[in-house]
Amino acid sequence: MSEITKAIQILCDDKGLDYNIVMEALESALAAAYRKDFGNRQQNIKVKFDPETGDMEVWDEKVVVEDVDPEELERSQTELTERREQARKEQRELSEEEIADLVRFNPKTDIMIGEAKAIKPNAELGETLVIPLEVPGDFGRMAAQTAKQVIIQKLREAERTAVVEDFRKQQGSIVFGFVQRFDRSGSLIVDLGKVTGIVPPAEQVRRDHYKLGTRLKFYVVSVDMGLRGPEIILSRADKRMVQVIFEQEIPEIANGDVVIRGIAREAGNRSKVAVATDDEGIDPIGSCIGQRGSRITTIIDELGGEKVDIIQYSDDPAQYIKQALSPAKVAEVSLNPQTKEAAARVAPDQFSLAIGRDGQNVRLAAELSGWKIKVEEIGGEAKIATSDGDGVPAEEPAPETPETEGKENAGTKEE
Repeated sequence: MSEITKAIQILCDDKGLDYNIVMEALESALAAAYRKDFGNRQQNIKVKFDPETGDMEVWDEKVVVEDVDPEELERSQTELTERREQARKEQRELSEEEIADLVRFNPKTDIMIGEAKAIKPNAELGETLVIPLEVPGDFGRMAAQTAKQVIIQKLREAERTAVVEDFRKQQGSIVFGFVQRFDRSGSLIVDLGKVTGIVPPAEQVRRDHYKLGTRLKFYVVSVDMGLRGPEIILSRADKRMVQVIFEQEIPEIANGDVVIRGIAREAGNRSKVAVATDDEGIDPIGSCIGQRGSRITTIIDELGGEKVDIIQYSDDPAQYIKQALSPAKVAEVSLNPQTKEAAARVAPDQFSLAIGRDGQNVRLAAELSGWKIKVEEIGGEAKIATSDGDGVPAEEPAPETPETEGKENAGTKEE
């Protein structure tokens, strides 16, 4: 086995590359090098390289086509240019049907039959003509350097591919990263070890402190291979991040005994999480809160201090909306299934609590339940506020008391 063969085989074994793919890349690079230094742009150079001996075969490969009148070909090329320009102005690509009437000839890959017969007298239309080319002595030394460059390039590609495949397995999960810097677009660049991730402005949380070197958790939104390498999009604002943290911190959710039925989130401020279980022996809300609030406190810390309401899910929309408006106590809920609108009636001392600061509580309840919610005050002043911000401006909610806080009253836990 030659040194070149050994080098290629070691590369393939270490990095999990296909030997034939590396050889194809090497031969393609050799063909490009030959065309640049010993050929011309109108040649379709092919190379067969023997790594055992270092010998090479080089040829120009053409498809035999009909003879084309030079003037007709020139007219067609001019017309093609005009049609392409018009299509560009219309911001579209030309279709094959639009250029089917034009004469086409690619001197790099095609050869007219008249010229082909001068090389091979019995040449036929559609035949692939192989035209052998001389291999200069200098090209042998160039081949060794080219092989080295291809191996280095393939090594880098293999490492990038391995990183992408590793992170693809982590898509939809949470990873740790170190805050590196902000780019010109306002995106946060995060050091993930072998690669960097990007947190677009829309996926950032305003109240987070992105100080250089800070270690934070990020949700992996997507992983792709771009032109410049791996493109890993991260988020701190995605509501799926809340679900993954719940799955990590609450065994009953991880094993499926308790199920998350919905999440509404205003990142950095508050989330509402609806939970349910088919096991009568399990309290789904208590499982999420933990003894003395230990589990929910950990979750809130993971979310940077974001408040979290745990809601008891119900198949009854009216009951579900009551729970979703926690910590406020709702007297009754009337539904309009045709418009999917709900009217929630509350006592005067619960009105501000039901709406929440800047309308946040009713807005999250609407997102969680999927119903447009109107909050009406019973008695006193005629006050109405809706989940889309119409009506009375949201008021500062009343302070929570021990009676309005906790799962035994509102089906929620707030910190």
